[in-house]
Amino acid sequence: MYPEEIVVPMKSELTESGFEEMVTATEVDNMLKQQGTTLVVVNSVCGCAAGSLRPGVLMAVHNAPKKPDHLATSFAGFDIEAINKVREHLLPYPPSSPAVALFKDGKLVSMIERHQIEGRPAQVIAQHLIGEFNKYCN
Repeated sequence: MYPEEIVVPMKSELTESGFEEMVTATEVDNMLKQQGTTLVVVNSVCGCAAGSLRPGVLMAVHNAPKKPDHLATSFAGFDIEAINKVREHLLPYPPSSPAVALFKDGKLVSMIERHQIEGRPAQVIAQHLIGEFNKYCN
């Protein structure tokens, strides 16, 4: 488990932009059973989360004409109970951190895994997410 003093600033990049933190399995289930679209970010301490994932997600959320109804995040290696529950909802995808998932009415409709984040600029991730928002969000 990562130390809190390392994780908190990385969490705040998303929570200060309106992402709800999920730290328990119940919070995950409650978030994902809501109607509409829910963007879930599996946050991480890795460089690709800092350089590509978080900036790309924030670009997409702030600039997309259509946006998810709900924004949520959990931190891999820290929010253990929540991450385990998120990963159940992400099946059949294997565990991946960082990752981004879009749910519509509780069903997984889009997934970006770590191997699709590593080495890609934030702008590419943002454009991909905006395309998914346009497809699934109202």
